[in-house]
Amino acid sequence: MPLDDHAFLRQSFAVAARARDTGTHPFGAILVGPDGEVLLEQGNAYLPDHDMTGHAERVLMTRSSTRYTPEFLSRCTLYTSAEPCAMCAGAAYWAGVGRVVYGLSEKRLGELTGNHPENPTLDLPCRVVFAAGQRQVEVVGPLLEDEAAELHQGIW
Repeated sequence: MPLDDHAFLRQSFAVAARARDTGTHPFGAILVGPDGEVLLEQGNAYLPDHDMTGHAERVLMTRSSTRYTPEFLSRCTLYTSAEPCAMCAGAAYWAGVGRVVYGLSEKRLGELTGNHPENPTLDLPCRVVFAAGQRQVEVVGPLLEDEAAELHQGIW
């Protein structure tokens, strides 16, 4: 059964909206298994401890890699409201995820956040990070970028 990238991506947007509504950064990620089941979800974890590494994707990949084998994760898809930064792409790579689908590009995110101290965006596409690895990670995105950008209106 083919995955419905738009529907799952919108689920990651809903996770990001919940994070925003609790006062943290509007980022969300979900892990979808090979059969289309949502296995885990994660909103941004910057608060309450001001963890600058608490990106939704990184935390989700830490949780995933302690629950599932790299062999299983290679058949899973990470859906994320924004393009994984270099740290998050590295986490997805090391966990073993085989496919990443994202909404908002890192470049456009940087345009929205400017020089905000809580989001010092790296202009390094996740495709570049994955291309430096020893195994292939399929990347789809940006998708639904305008919808993804709406999550950040008035935040930064």
